[in-house]
Amino acid sequence: MVKLSIIIPAYNEEKRIARTLDNYSRFFFKYIKDYEIIAVLNGCRDNTLWIVKKFSKRNTKIKYLNFEEAIGKGGAILEGFKSAKGNLIGFVDADMATPPNTFYDLVRNIHDYDGIIASRWLKGSKINIKQPLLKKIGSRGFNFLVRLLFNLKFKDTQCGAKLFKNYVIKDILKDLKLTRWAFDVNLLYATKRKHYNIKEIPTEWNAVKASHFNLFKAIPEMFLGLIRLRLFYSRFKFIVKAYDKLPEFLKIHHRLR
Repeated sequence: MVKLSIIIPAYNEEKRIARTLDNYSRFFFKYIKDYEIIAVLNGCRDNTLWIVKKFSKRNTKIKYLNFEEAIGKGGAILEGFKSAKGNLIGFVDADMATPPNTFYDLVRNIHDYDGIIASRWLKGSKINIKQPLLKKIGSRGFNFLVRLLFNLKFKDTQCGAKLFKNYVIKDILKDLKLTRWAFDVNLLYATKRKHYNIKEIPTEWNAVKASHFNLFKAIPEMFLGLIRLRLFYSRFKFIVKAYDKLPEFLKIHHRLR
C-alpha cells in the first residue's frame, strides 16, 4: 500500500490554509487513506497556527511543525522532508493552486520514476486562471537561466507540486542548500547529479493572487539564488563559503539564501 507524505509550507495563510487542509484530507482519505499531511509554519504572525492546530486535533493524519522565525519556503519544505515518513514524499502550495485530484495525478503516474513534477508549460496543461503578464515573463526568463546555468531540461522548475520516492529525498537532503526562490532548482539539480530519473507531466493549475509575492523584489532574489547555487557547484565554491562567514551586517540580507 502506498504511504504518502504531503508537505504544505505556510507563511501567514490564515485565509487559505483551512480550505486546503480540508480538501486535501477529504480527498486522500477517500483514495489512499494511508497518508499524512505535514503543514510547516514558517514564521507565521497571523492565526495560521491556531487553524492548523484545530485541524490536527480533529484529524491525526494532519500534523504540523511550527517555526517562530521565518525560514523561507524552501526551508519549510526541507524541515518537512526531514520528518516525513511516507514511501512517497511530496509538497504542494498552501493556496491550493494545485487541486488535490491534480496532485493525485503525480501519485498515479510516478510508476518506476524516482520523482515526478507538475508543469504548467507542457502541452496538455490546463491553466484555469492565467498568470499576470509580468509574472509570466519573469517565469520564462527564470526558466531560460535555469537551462543555461544547470542544463535542466524541465519546462517548469517552479510549479509548487512535486513528488519523490522516499530514498531520493533521504539521499539528497545534505545537498539542499537554498531555502528561498531557487530551492526547487537546487532540489532538481541535486537529483540530476545523482542520476535520478525525474518525470515532468502536464498539470491543472489555478493562478492564485500571492499575498506575499513582490515581483520586483523576487526577480533579483531569484537571480542571486541561481548564481549562488551555480558557484556552489563550481571551482568557485570558496566564494560562497567566504560569503557565509561574513558578519550579517555585511551581507546582502536574505538575498543569497
